[in-house]
Amino acid sequence: MGLLSQGSPLNWEETKKHADHVRKHGILQFLNIYNKVKDRQKDVLKWGDEVEYMLVEMDDKSEKVCLVLNGKDVLETLQEKGEKINPNHPTLWRPEYGSYMIEGTPGQPYGGTMSEFNTVEDNMGKRRREAASVLNKNETLLTVTSFPRLGCPGFTQPEYKPTPVEKGVSKSLFFPDEAINSHPRFSTLTRNIRHRRGEKVVINVPIFKDKNTPSPFVETFPEDDGEAARGALPDHIYMDAMGFGMGNCCLQVTFQACSISEARYLYDQLATFCPIVMALSAASPFYRGYVSDIDCRWGVISASVDDRTREERGLEPLKNNKFQIHKSRYDSIDSYLSCCGEKYNDIELTIDEDINKQLLDAGIDKLLAQHIAHLFIRDPLSLFEEKIHLDDENESDHFENIQSTNWQTMRFKPPPPNSDIGWRVEFRPMEVQLTDFENSAYVVFIVLLTRVILSYKLDFLIPLSKVDENMKEAQKRNAVQEGMFYFRKDVFKVFVITGNESFTLLWRNFGPLFFAELF
Repeated sequence: MGLLSQGSPLNWEETKKHADHVRKHGILQFLNIYNKVKDRQKDVLKWGDEVEYMLVEMDDKSEKVCLVLNGKDVLETLQEKGEKINPNHPTLWRPEYGSYMIEGTPGQPYGGTMSEFNTVEDNMGKRRREAASVLNKNETLLTVTSFPRLGCPGFTQPEYKPTPVEKGVSKSLFFPDEAINSHPRFSTLTRNIRHRRGEKVVINVPIFKDKNTPSPFVETFPEDDGEAARGALPDHIYMDAMGFGMGNCCLQVTFQACSISEARYLYDQLATFCPIVMALSAASPFYRGYVSDIDCRWGVISASVDDRTREERGLEPLKNNKFQIHKSRYDSIDSYLSCCGEKYNDIELTIDEDINKQLLDAGIDKLLAQHIAHLFIRDPLSLFEEKIHLDDENESDHFENIQSTNWQTMRFKPPPPNSDIGWRVEFRPMEVQLTDFENSAYVVFIVLLTRVILSYKLDFLIPLSKVDENMKEAQKRNAVQEGMFYFRKDVFKVFVITGNESFTLLWRNFGPLFFAELF
């Protein structure tokens, strides 16, 4: 999960003092990387997937299923038996937000041959068996997007009670701090998001209504200090912690492009597929023990890390903050990066004008400059005392600090400093599936889709506002059967705007389609 630095974490007030320093040096680090590798060409396709797992105990005697909070021990054992002995071990393991979670990836990136596509499911199976071999009796490894009883009393093993007071990391009524990974990054992110926002995060998911559901559905919270009463909506499932979003599992795939221009082109083209594939992979209808009226976690995770203040959310006039920000830092992309995508950038883009000018003056083109200047309207959320002063020529921690906490549907990834890794793109909206067959099918589909797009020079672009509408549609219950999605009608035709007439033609080239029509 993003940048995992080691050291002494700073609280929000201390981090805030260094925010401008992090942004300033983050931009310098980006420029240093860009200038070294902007002309890099002919990198071959390399790619890899990331699968997140939950550790679960199934007690047959009590007929109870709990999340097991021993992810740290399991992770250390897997690393000791794997990569620390053999650098070419076929699997890699990394921590995730929940102390009941681990993340597995292939040990080495895949290439672009058909024979390698055929090994993906086998490698996922190897990961599952490897992890299962170090678990205790009655424990198992699950690839489930949202644990149905997350936040219910006794959902962890061992059982812990929440800490709904200020000294608690999340101050949650439902999610105990012990369920957060012990790496200081995760607790620091959780606490600093809450402190920056000025209140707990508020997550409201519409409840599924049948004949037995009270109307209105309203909960009471005995230990509430008033925040839950203010935040909870009628007929909604209320949640109040980062863990309800980042404590879910997902499936992601990252691939290397041959050049920066190819990476930008694929970033744009795949952005239009994010809501489509999210609806296809929908796997999370359960929250806090209730059945919801949505099928995807995206809105939940977006709200769970929404650090915007009341001013930034437009609820109060700007006084202490610089920008009104229209989305959480976990949301859909806000601008296309390629030249062919520029004409479809029809949503308001908030940028830091000073940073944008600095980038333009340094020779960065308009589209990439505004993308970076938009990411850098955010504050750093996690900062370590030992990582404040860095070598901007050879390190990129300040850039990654901001970049890795902009959790968007797509991520455009510059090469690490002094590395043989090329320009990459990450596809991030998929929900994890129950089986390795399903998960491998999704990631291979996405990689093959990139090959088809490049080979046939396809154009799936539509106005970005319609992609946002598709994201909302994709999360609805049974969207894959009943939803209608804006989609390009002619993927072989490239429109060139020369006047109002051409612009009208451009907008006529897409329309709402059912999935059966789309495919």
